[in-house]
Parts: sequence; structure tokens; C-alpha cells
Amino acid sequence: MATLSNSLQDHISKHVQASLEEDIGSGDITAKLIPTDNTLTALVISREPAVLCGRAWADEVFAQLDPSVSLEWLADDGDELTPNEPFLKLSGNARSILTGERTALNYIQMLSYTATISRHYANMVQDASLTILDTRKTIPSLRLAQKYAIKVGGASNHRVGLYDAFLIKENHIMAAGSITAAVTQAQSIAPGKTIEVETENLVEVEEAVNAGADIIMLDNFSLEDMRFAVNKYQGKVKFEASGNMTDAHIKDVASTGVDFISVGALTKHVQAIDLSLRVVKEGI
Repeated sequence: MATLSNSLQDHISKHVQASLEEDIGSGDITAKLIPTDNTLTALVISREPAVLCGRAWADEVFAQLDPSVSLEWLADDGDELTPNEPFLKLSGNARSILTGERTALNYIQMLSYTATISRHYANMVQDASLTILDTRKTIPSLRLAQKYAIKVGGASNHRVGLYDAFLIKENHIMAAGSITAAVTQAQSIAPGKTIEVETENLVEVEEAVNAGADIIMLDNFSLEDMRFAVNKYQGKVKFEASGNMTDAHIKDVASTGVDFISVGALTKHVQAIDLSLRVVKEGI
């Protein structure tokens, strides 16, 4: 299971606070239908196969809302969930549980989907010597969360943001004047930072290699051209394949010998795992 960095823990706290404020506003008026001291026990299930992700977010929801609510996790982040089998048991104040239910499940359903699709892609290339990468095509304000879920599922992270590595694309190249000029400037601006160059043909690949790029992105290359580039420059630079990475195409791309395959769908095509909270015991 992926670990929680200090920056991610801080993100979780701030994001959960904003999410609770968004949902509760001036107060949960429906929860006021329930007597103040009523308690309940509830189980959370998934109605479909999924890779669990989001425990820390759900924990934080109730830590901020009502720390007396008990969360007993029956599965860990990264575990594969069986439909209709409980993975979380909540016990405590009925008002608090029902008020926090939606916010907690929203996090779990979204992050579990990301972890599930990440596992799917990682499994497709498990016999190849390459790494599946995510992209920056994330939900605004949830990048760290989604990138955590990617690692939980078994894929890896590309850049976190614009600050931790160079990715020189077509518009950067045009503005800088050439691939060589862009790479030279990057080496001067932030020595030691990884420099990746997006290329569209083999001529650009050769220039990027000669300029000193660390990674070359092969954007929508044919399988033949991918193999040619990898065979010619193997050991001099690493290669990342990108573009139209469907299930049907990705195994063929993996066979070319590239080091990485980036898949925007890991984070931009967001769905929700079908979850349900069921009250199993009520008390006063």
C-alpha cells in the first residue's frame, strides 16, 4: 500500500474541511429529525468488484465531524473488494454518521475507482519490463489524492506538477526555437531535474537524444517507429509511449520495449464505485 506523505496528510485535512463545509453549510437539517442521543451501527459494502482506496479521507471526515464515531476497517487500501461483503463498520452517534456518510463515501467511491483502473492497467503489462504512468489530467484540487490512488492500484506517478520535472512539449519547443535550445535552457534553469521531451517523429527523437534529454515521449508513434527508436537509442535515453492507450493497443505497445506508458484515462475518466451504507443496528 502507498504511504501518506506529510503533504498528502495536510491536503487530506484541508480538503475534507472544505468538503464538509460544502455539504453541511449552516447545518444538516435532515439529521435534526433524529433524537440527539440516538446511536447506530452501519456497514459499508461495494456492489461491484473494486480496489479499496480512501481510508484516510473517510477517517478524517469523522475525525473532524465527530471523533466519537468509531470506524472499524475490514479491508485495507489496495485490497480487492468482493461485492456485498462489508469493508467498513461505523458505530456511534446516528446524526453524525448520517451527516458524514455522503462525504466519506464520495471520497472512497472516487478514489477506489482510480485505484481499480490503475490495477487493471498495471495487470495488463505485468509481464513486461515497463511502468504504467499517470498524467496531470486530474480533478482540480484532488491531484494528490488521485496520484495516491494510482500507486495503491499498482501504477506509478509521472510529474506531480509543473515544478518537479521538465516536460517539453510542442508549444515549448516552438517558443524556445528548437528541441536543442529548449533542453539547453532546461539544463541551465534547473540542473539535475529530469528533462523529458515530447516528440512526434524520428527526426525529433534524434535531436532530443543528441540534446541530452533524459526521457523521450513517443506521442502517437506507430509500433514500427517505436521499436526503431528503442533499438537505436537503447541505453542512451528512456522512452515513454503516449496517446490512444486503449486495452487493445497497450499490450502491443508494451512489446516495443519502451520503459513507460502514460495513460491519461487513469485520472481523467472518473467514475464512481457503487457503494452502499446499511444500518444494521439502532440504539438510544
